[in-house]
Amino acid sequence: MKKLTLLLPLFVLILFFNHAEAQKSWDEIEYPPLNSFEKPDVEIFELDNGITFYIVEDDELPLINLRVLVRTGGVLVPNEKTGLQSITGTVMRTGGTTSISGDELNELLEDRAARMETGIGLTSGSASMNVLKDDFDELLPVFIDLLKNPAFPDNRIELAKTQQKSGITRRNDETIPVGFREFQKLIYGGESVYARNTEFATIDNITRDDLVEFHRNSFVGRNMMIGVIGDFETDEIKDELSEAFETIPAGEETELNFPEVNYEYVNSINFVDKSDVNQSFVLMGHIGGLRENPDYAKIQVMNRILSDGFSGRLMRIIRGQMGLAYSVFGQYGSGNFYPGVFYAGVMTQSETTVEAINAILDQIKRLQDEPVSEQELSDVIDRFLNSLVFEYDSRVSVLNERMSYDYAGLDPDTFDRLVEEIQAVTIEDVQEVAQKYLRPEDLQILVVGNGAEIGDQLDQFGDINEVDVTIPMPGDDEKVETVAGDSEAGSAWMDQMMNALFPEGLITGDLIFEGENVVQSPMGEITIGLRQTVNFDEDKLIAEVSAPMGQITMQVIDGEGSMLAGGNEMPMQPAQRDEMLNEHYRNPLYLAINREQFDVQHIGPAEMEGLNLEHLTIHGNQTIQLYLDPDTALPAVITYRQFDPESGQMITLRQISEDWTESNGVLLPYSVTTYSGEEAVSVVKLESHSVE
Repeated sequence: MKKLTLLLPLFVLILFFNHAEAQKSWDEIEYPPLNSFEKPDVEIFELDNGITFYIVEDDELPLINLRVLVRTGGVLVPNEKTGLQSITGTVMRTGGTTSISGDELNELLEDRAARMETGIGLTSGSASMNVLKDDFDELLPVFIDLLKNPAFPDNRIELAKTQQKSGITRRNDETIPVGFREFQKLIYGGESVYARNTEFATIDNITRDDLVEFHRNSFVGRNMMIGVIGDFETDEIKDELSEAFETIPAGEETELNFPEVNYEYVNSINFVDKSDVNQSFVLMGHIGGLRENPDYAKIQVMNRILSDGFSGRLMRIIRGQMGLAYSVFGQYGSGNFYPGVFYAGVMTQSETTVEAINAILDQIKRLQDEPVSEQELSDVIDRFLNSLVFEYDSRVSVLNERMSYDYAGLDPDTFDRLVEEIQAVTIEDVQEVAQKYLRPEDLQILVVGNGAEIGDQLDQFGDINEVDVTIPMPGDDEKVETVAGDSEAGSAWMDQMMNALFPEGLITGDLIFEGENVVQSPMGEITIGLRQTVNFDEDKLIAEVSAPMGQITMQVIDGEGSMLAGGNEMPMQPAQRDEMLNEHYRNPLYLAINREQFDVQHIGPAEMEGLNLEHLTIHGNQTIQLYLDPDTALPAVITYRQFDPESGQMITLRQISEDWTESNGVLLPYSVTTYSGEEAVSVVKLESHSVE
């Protein structure tokens, strides 16, 4: 109790002090001075092999960071090998060098908390190294080795290709990436280097020799700019860098030829039907400009009046006042090497698609028709200048900005000149550039949304161009010999299979079966509880799945897919719906019921899985090889070709059906094992089935 008594006065004193502080007016509070930031000098020197170095000292932390900017890029890659630059940049690092493997390099860097990365984009390549000061001498030769002697092992190339292909299979999943990708095509053209897609075919065209040549031509001294910042003495590190990097061959300087954009201003309405969404994503605009435009500062001020986050007109009016969208945005792009894009966009409910489009059009026209107020212009310029502070908020940002300016061929004083030009923008300037550079009457409009929900709203804009976003599938390299069979015998065997599967005649109502599916996944073996309902008359599929992550119900009814999880229903991705339907179309029950719709050829006796079976080829929307037990006419083996999104290739799958069981006049296999090659990828075990 005595201890508590002693503590009470201190507690009261603290409360009194906090209360007194809380009562202070804002202008009575004393703040410590802000840390000052002095723009550092960048020391620049060049080696005989053409490498230009940019050096900045920074002893705040015992680190040294090295960044290489390489004059290369995807702009050099022909259309038929689109994706080459990305794979080259990836495998340079993951494949290691001729003297240290990728795994050994990973271990070496992890042990020293260091990092090395490489990559190549559309207009430049890069490499970087971040290490502790004490490890710099040891790891610099490893970094040089990575730049000079990448191994490009075949297994890492194939892995990078597979990763690229996996991305291709998912590129239509999300609305916003679909919108920006297809809008780029509208502006630049589908085959333009600025908008083209990586496809399965272009990835397959890429060889190891392509990677070796692309690297050899790109990573040479005359293409390299290297920025170095960290805890060192400039004179000392210059000598070390010179000695290390002089071993890189000078080579020939790469000339980046950026194709001219021959843009024609047109007014168009374009639509991507995405049935699994309930909102529309809209982009509208036309070609933009170049950074070298003398009106650049005026255009960017105009752009911020239109779209400056929550302060821009689009957000304030279309979201804030009209309530038409959660997200609305815009930009007038000015590229360093080729023209950017002017666009405005919105995510809105399906039923308000056209209302949101017209609201954006009104704001674009308003910039041309009405002078901005003095207050609005002043506020925008203040926000713009305040945001530019972050361009030079650290020593590394100063270094990177200087390198970027030099790479793009801009003057070192570009930033300072931009600040002066922004401060000089007038009301008249804003209206003048809006009238000069914006073409609201010639906007290309792209809508990605649910056509059934949008209805005929878009008709008011004229003829609608339906944009096809179908992913071109890779060619099937496995040449399956087409063998002419006996169609009459094929039909007879299908009739026998029909009678075997439905000994009491065709069923009506729902076929329900329950069991479990053991699936092999990258995370190991997963057991999934399964209850499936099929109605062949109504084209209804319902799968109730009990997975480790919870209960999920997937259904396809009349071709429309949906999913229910955690009490929430959502549209099913089209690819997932198609996969579910294709599995249904391979079901022997479906094949038997719809046998007259297929071209069925009896090929003859065949040995499969050690059994003597009757071989049928079924041609429909899929080609299926069906092997029947000659004694029972029940399917024993089914083989088919299918695209594998993980490998990005066509593969052959083989299903073995066993333990046929009859219930309610229907026979089903209570054990179905699916093989890819010799590996069992799925085992379905049924416990019961019934007809309701």
